[in-house]
Amino acid sequence: MKCWHLSAGVYLWLAMCLWGCGSAFAIELIQNRENLAVNLAQRVPSPIARESLKKGVNQNKAPLEKAGSGEQTQSRIRQLSEIELTHTSARMFVQSPAQQTLPVPEVVQVTSVKANPTNKGVEVILQTKRGQQLQLVNRSAKNNFIVDIPNAQLHLPSGDAFTFRSDKPITGITQITVINIDANTIRVTVTGEASLPIVELYDSANEGIIFSVASISLSTSPQTQPSQPSASGDEPIELVVTGEQDGYRATDASTATKIDTPLRDIPQSIQVVPRQVLEDQQTRTLAEVLRNVPGIAQAGSSRDTYELPLIRGFFAGLDIKRNGLRNISNLYQGFDRAGIDRVEVLKGPASVLYGQGSLGGVINNITKQPLSDPYYALETSAGSFNFYRGAVDLTGPLNPSKTVLYRLNLAAQTTESFVDFYEQQRYFVAPVVSWQLGDRTKITFSGEYQVRPEKNGATGIPVEGSVLLNPNGKIPRNRSTAEPFNTTDTSALRVGYDLEHRFSSNWQIRSAFEYSSFQRYKNDPFNIALAEDERTLSRDYSRGVNDERNYGIETYVVGKFATGSIRHQLVTGFNFTKHTDNTTNNNGELAALDLFNPVYGRQQSPVTDRTNYFSFTDILGIYVQDQVTLTSNLKLLLGLEFDTFNQTSGERFGNTEQKDSSDAFSPRVGIVYQPIKAISLYANYSRSFNPNTGRAFDESAFEPERGTSYEVGIKGDVSNRLSATLAFYDLTRSNVLVTDTRPGVPPGFSIITGEQRSKGIEFSIAGEILPGWNIIGGYAYTNAEVTNDTNFSLVGNLLNNVPKHSFNLWTSYEIQSGCFRGLGFGLGLFYVGERQGDLDNTFTLPSYFLTNAAIFYKQDRFQASLNFKNLFDVNYFESADSRVNVFYGDPFTVQATISWEF
Repeated sequence: MKCWHLSAGVYLWLAMCLWGCGSAFAIELIQNRENLAVNLAQRVPSPIARESLKKGVNQNKAPLEKAGSGEQTQSRIRQLSEIELTHTSARMFVQSPAQQTLPVPEVVQVTSVKANPTNKGVEVILQTKRGQQLQLVNRSAKNNFIVDIPNAQLHLPSGDAFTFRSDKPITGITQITVINIDANTIRVTVTGEASLPIVELYDSANEGIIFSVASISLSTSPQTQPSQPSASGDEPIELVVTGEQDGYRATDASTATKIDTPLRDIPQSIQVVPRQVLEDQQTRTLAEVLRNVPGIAQAGSSRDTYELPLIRGFFAGLDIKRNGLRNISNLYQGFDRAGIDRVEVLKGPASVLYGQGSLGGVINNITKQPLSDPYYALETSAGSFNFYRGAVDLTGPLNPSKTVLYRLNLAAQTTESFVDFYEQQRYFVAPVVSWQLGDRTKITFSGEYQVRPEKNGATGIPVEGSVLLNPNGKIPRNRSTAEPFNTTDTSALRVGYDLEHRFSSNWQIRSAFEYSSFQRYKNDPFNIALAEDERTLSRDYSRGVNDERNYGIETYVVGKFATGSIRHQLVTGFNFTKHTDNTTNNNGELAALDLFNPVYGRQQSPVTDRTNYFSFTDILGIYVQDQVTLTSNLKLLLGLEFDTFNQTSGERFGNTEQKDSSDAFSPRVGIVYQPIKAISLYANYSRSFNPNTGRAFDESAFEPERGTSYEVGIKGDVSNRLSATLAFYDLTRSNVLVTDTRPGVPPGFSIITGEQRSKGIEFSIAGEILPGWNIIGGYAYTNAEVTNDTNFSLVGNLLNNVPKHSFNLWTSYEIQSGCFRGLGFGLGLFYVGERQGDLDNTFTLPSYFLTNAAIFYKQDRFQASLNFKNLFDVNYFESADSRVNVFYGDPFTVQATISWEF
């Protein structure tokens, strides 16, 4: 009965709205859909338009009834160019109404608004959680074509209010906006510059609801407007309203090309970990985030000051970006989820756009940006080992016209660990202000400040007594080889701006600048060697200060143009980085430690060695990239960067100094072929560049380290909510700097004869399997080995800390209806295979299998969750960096989180 009353209300409301058109017309609306279409067509001035309405009814019988009846149907949204449409000159078409049986749907949450380029212009997609039907009511006012969706609200998965705006997307169109106008209504507005825009609405059960907005020349009067969208020069815009879900699935990324590009059009493997995954898993470190990406291992401890990821076997700690900007200090800057919107990982060389870097890939942290509607969120957590955390997220407009927006993220965290004496605090603040200077210009100012005092950081234990047997027994995993007074205090500051200006609908420029500083005050212990009794550990200490400053600027132009039928999207620009590093060390000996009967607090020796290292580095890169669309299903990606590197380094106390310089060209060539829209076949060739610094015996300058990558793969949409990627790659790292062991060469010299190779397969999948059931997972086979070295005993050895086999899976399900609606569960399974503990391959870290779980409840703007990590308390090793530094992983932990949104 409830559904009958709702349906009756809809038709009563429609009848009242059309009362002015005559009571007979209102009766026709309720009784006969086909007759209504004919009558509507008679009221449209164009004869062609009347025929279009008649055909639309006959060919697409009541496309809205299916969603109203609860039937879950999902159809692929084809591009406008793929649909055979009837050309009309009508200024407005009205969607065909549904039959009497259509109930009024509940208020639908639109979880995202995305703008994707198409061969017609741009495609704007309103995405909902379950693909519910969206009602449409359209009208015109002055130069505005307005569509109201009275049963929907813009609401991101996190609860953020959201507004989409596109300024001057094509000639004659001033703006397209998608906003909330009240608690139950979304409004889509298309504003013409000189007159009412030509808008045609096509309603199809298979294609969804498509608005074709024709470009209007400023000199064209309303009487002489074109009768159909222009096919040349000024292309139309498509607005598609559909029911896709992308909580765990990303459709585009900017890391691979500097501009938002559909993942299916990128001829390189790239994975995105969205914010929804970070929140569902309650990630604390970047290492936990990267567990969701196949092919990534860790070279350090989760308690380390630094982030030490390995991508496809190669170290990528210096390739952690922030919003695409290069910063050599990112290795030390630290990670806090409070300021992160998503993490994008590009596999393979990225020197073609980012200059010097690892052969393995790039990790790009995309930060949260201001929103035009007020949104406030509070979060508090508590967990095992005295873990406490609080976070605040505030955003909204600073003026009535909403041209100045802000966002402020704050977080404070304190925790201990299963390791004795370990303590860490973290304080994080990240303000952002964006200012829309005009229709075409926007500038964003951002800052970030993080302080991390830490006691007894990442100190490992020897392999004997942990991985290998020790005659004295097993070393407890809580054993600390540091002293209670060992501390490390770090602080990191970033400030910068990001300026974007659009010259026209096809050309724009972006210029971004960032200054960062990093200070580290340390009193660190170091494990040196295990005595013959296999229980006495000798140790050293290093006290000092590490002070780094980084200045980075990047400016590039993006342009779209065509050469005949071939379309181009050009990106060309430069990046410049200036980095300074000053590090002072005061070194001495710590008292030896009995690992099975430790006595702490003994007097350390006086300083025995002092050093003061310095370096001044300048890196300039100039690049050009062209995304070429040969046909709608065949695309090329061509790129080339030239880098020049100059560094002056030395040690002040020893009065030594040396200069290093190098330059290199780094190309990339990729091709994408799409036999059908859901499938992309791609191939890629690219090279990386990394400068080599050190001393050659003949005092010659070192050539830079080079990386060469070949990759082929397939990307596919399993459904319109679920995507997968399968990649095969072959990477070669050449000119690797190794110790010069030739006869007659004294110690301290290097030579570039080393070579390493990594071959493998990666599979990843992400998205929504069924309504409310999300998944992100993958598998990686990585065979990384030494292929050449001056130490011939290393040739053929596997690279350390790189498992041949690894597997990751995280899946969550949220109940969609009924009394338990909003209740959800998450399950994570993570497998890491055997790894070599050192490059000499003298010991092997065993494989491990971790199980994580979560229980959460979401109701309106309240959310509570319980996260369980290492559910079965598996005793495992994260990594090792030598025979005296093996790092245990965290035991079973519990974390409770409550958040409110306003």
